[in-house]
Amino acid sequence: MKIMLVDESAERSLYLRLTLERLGHEIVAEVADPRRLYDEVRRQSPDAIIIDTESPSRDTLEHLCLITESCPRPIVMFTQDAKRESIREAVRAGVTAYIVDGLAAERIEPIIETAVARFEAFQSVQAELAQTRSKLSERKLVERAKGILMKEKKISEEEAFGLLRKLAMDRNAPLGTVAEQVITFAKLLG
Repeated sequence: MKIMLVDESAERSLYLRLTLERLGHEIVAEVADPRRLYDEVRRQSPDAIIIDTESPSRDTLEHLCLITESCPRPIVMFTQDAKRESIREAVRAGVTAYIVDGLAAERIEPIIETAVARFEAFQSVQAELAQTRSKLSERKLVERAKGILMKEKKISEEEAFGLLRKLAMDRNAPLGTVAEQVITFAKLLG
């Protein structure tokens, strides 16, 4: 796995890098300044990000939010900060695993595997949610287009749906696209 390390302490970073390399991971970058985090993730495209910090800084959390929005990855944070608000802020920023006082070599691999598995599960749920929203939006468009056709052509709901479906097949276009075109055309005509 290609991993990016984020740590302001060169000594801690060295320990973590050596441990991860011994476990067979490739360290693609080491970032000491959290303000460089987003740019380095875009440039290096790591499989996962591991952060070792006393307490997550505002800069770190802001850059993690940007990463989570535009190029999400599993993020493991080792820290000494056990405050409830710090944990919540880190999770909101996209941290997959927040580990307090847990940087022991034998625990690193299971923690990474757990973070990756949780990340993949979350991404799957997000994709399913986006697909459901898209289908719902399309369904709303189809219902509006059917209503327009029923009113203008004085036909039944079944006939309106059949007409929409035929238009979609004739144009080799998705039903939602054709429904949107019908709605747009109706708006243009007043």
